[in-house]
Amino acid sequence: MTNPAPDLTDEPSFYLDKSDPTSWKALNALTLAVRKATDDAGLPRAVVELASVRISQINGCAYCLDLHGRLAVEAGVPERKLHVLPAWREAGLFTVLERAALDVAEAVTLLPDDEERLNTLAKARAELGDARFSALAWAAVTMNAFNRVSIVSRHKVQP
Repeated sequence: MTNPAPDLTDEPSFYLDKSDPTSWKALNALTLAVRKATDDAGLPRAVVELASVRISQINGCAYCLDLHGRLAVEAGVPERKLHVLPAWREAGLFTVLERAALDVAEAVTLLPDDEERLNTLAKARAELGDARFSALAWAAVTMNAFNRVSIVSRHKVQP
């Protein structure tokens, strides 16, 4: 008879961010560099936060959803857009810039097959230009990294 898998739901979390402060600081430094790139590219904070919320939805990161949902509202994203974000293509509420940013966010997060990914990213790049495209792609890569740190660490949504 095999032993059942242990129930880890009551185990204390292993905080990846606390276990290696040097790596955590490096990831935060990357975030600052990406923030500068998005600002320098003229991307509104609301667009970057909208992409961060979508990435966190896809990855199922409750901690990052809570944090970036609040930051998105503070940056001016209407709550209505956040409510329909999983169905953004069908909603008809998003600007051309927001749709391009969400395309980049999803393509970088989901990594669909080569043809679909290349087509999606080429279309977004044509809409955004190189600087905004690069900044959004880096923002998506970084948000995915933070999602994974929070998920592995089992960061809790704060009351």
